[in-house]
Amino acid sequence: MPRTSPARTRPARTALAVTLLTATAVVTAACGDTGGLRGAGATPTATSPAKLWPRLSPATSPAWNYDDGESELVRGITAPRDDIRKVDPIAVVREEIRRHPDDYTSTKAPYAGTNRRLADCAEGAGHGSCPVLKPYYRDLTGDGRDDLTLGFRLLPGNQTAVRVYTFESGRLVQVMSNDDAVSGVELAGRSVIIHSPSDIADYEYRFQWTWDPDQRVMLLTHDEMLRTGDGKHDRHVSPSPSASRSPSASPSPSTSRSASASASVGAG
Repeated sequence: MPRTSPARTRPARTALAVTLLTATAVVTAACGDTGGLRGAGATPTATSPAKLWPRLSPATSPAWNYDDGESELVRGITAPRDDIRKVDPIAVVREEIRRHPDDYTSTKAPYAGTNRRLADCAEGAGHGSCPVLKPYYRDLTGDGRDDLTLGFRLLPGNQTAVRVYTFESGRLVQVMSNDDAVSGVELAGRSVIIHSPSDIADYEYRFQWTWDPDQRVMLLTHDEMLRTGDGKHDRHVSPSPSASRSPSASPSPSTSRSASASASVGAG
């Protein structure tokens, strides 16, 4: 791209200088009034990204396995006209327990407490000490029909399982799975946003799972750490997040299954 000559840029710079002087005069005149405009100080210079190592060979494999991009058929559960609101959330959790005995029912199952506590679900999901949380319904797949966002406690411990289900040709399909120490969940557009505590004070992890119409599953599209406080608290240690945050972390047993105006879904 040819450079612009100084002679052609000078008029624009002169006009800019006049504009800035005029704006400065307005700000100066207004500063004496209560509630008037005040200067915000120097503006940082915008810089473009600097690309490093341009001759670096392209990667031939993923950085690490996020365990997303997988769907799972839920057998034995149907609903009239594929109306997912007619599906019993507790039956869905029971079917997951049946499909994954190593996690829930075997001798060394890490979440055997979840299976035992299903006996407390006589009043339905979201009541009493039932580990299955209140279900939420929203069209996350864009087909014009509600999908099911389901959460249940992984016991013992303080982790929460978050799942999304949809109907495909009369079959109930799990299209998103995430197990973590969860402090909140939101639905936004075609996305499920999960907030998890961090071991750094005044920060939290934020994960966004978004429906992909080509893959026909929800993919982990954003994984970030966000500041939530004023930085005046001492560093504290919170429950460890899921393995998806670090390539060196050891995955939990359930992690291997993992394939917002917003409606907030609390963790409890």
